[in-house]
Amino acid sequence: MQPPAFWTNPPDAPGWQAKALAPLGGIYAMVTSRRVAQPATVTASCPVICVGNLNVGGTGKTPTVIALLERLSDRQVQVVSRGYGGTEPGPLRVDERRHSASAVGDEPLLLSAFAPTWIARNRAAGVQAAEAAGADVIILDDGFQNPSVAKDLSIIVADAMVGFGNGCVLPAGPLREPVSKGLKRAGLLLTIGPPDAQKHFDSIWSGDISLPHATGQLVPLSTGMDWTDLRVMAFAGIGNPSKFFTTLRDLGAILVRAEPLDDHQPLTEPLMKRLEAEAAAISAQLVTTEKDAVRLPQGFSQKVLTLPVRLRFDEPAIIDAALSRIGLI
Repeated sequence: MQPPAFWTNPPDAPGWQAKALAPLGGIYAMVTSRRVAQPATVTASCPVICVGNLNVGGTGKTPTVIALLERLSDRQVQVVSRGYGGTEPGPLRVDERRHSASAVGDEPLLLSAFAPTWIARNRAAGVQAAEAAGADVIILDDGFQNPSVAKDLSIIVADAMVGFGNGCVLPAGPLREPVSKGLKRAGLLLTIGPPDAQKHFDSIWSGDISLPHATGQLVPLSTGMDWTDLRVMAFAGIGNPSKFFTTLRDLGAILVRAEPLDDHQPLTEPLMKRLEAEAAAISAQLVTTEKDAVRLPQGFSQKVLTLPVRLRFDEPAIIDAALSRIGLI
């Protein structure tokens, strides 16, 4: 489901819709403020890193978690996620050989290939389970506005081009809480996007940033696949499918058709059979993202190509300094 167009307005001109909805946004912000002020119920004996956001929707949290796992490869890091879209309440350690995305959620299933990953609707219980299983570092996938777990480092992830939208809180804008309050509780801001997007972000939001600010870009993972002149029909159910389609074009693929899906949309067999038939009709190869691939029905994983991407930090020293402040580097 696409967000309202006025959410993308600049903060100095949020639009009449945002102004009309501002009172509701004020109530939402007040409720969030009261919630995050509650004391933590669980304080782990190991460092806890939260990778969260201020915006609703996808901002690049999953690639950020993977990048941190790679950076902390010498540690026993375990991931705790709510398991959005899954039916299992947890705490449950995800097993990519036994569990499906419909049971545990697509992001935890993807992350479980990189590190022990737990799903838990009760994040405090998930952290306790990971700690009991021997974690010496815990990464919370999302949960910045959840106060139940004490956090040693909170990283706010934002899409550099989207920024914080019109700067308004739900439903007047895309934010879960005001920018100033959210950034005040965080230890690091990470914006993801190419240089032109980073300049765009700075031109609007640099005056609001007083915490360390790292930047990075999503780059295709080299798999030996030659995408040049390959006719593809791409589909993606991520926060911003257009970025995936642009990446394919940049790699030289001929994007015959692009099918944006809702974030986390189930890839049912009827849907995939329709996409398969349409791709065959236009002589195109089906391609999707790494996160979508874990939701493919049985029998389709061999028919659909996957384009994995990884987050590359522009200045890794900024990330390392944040990790050093909590004793990890």
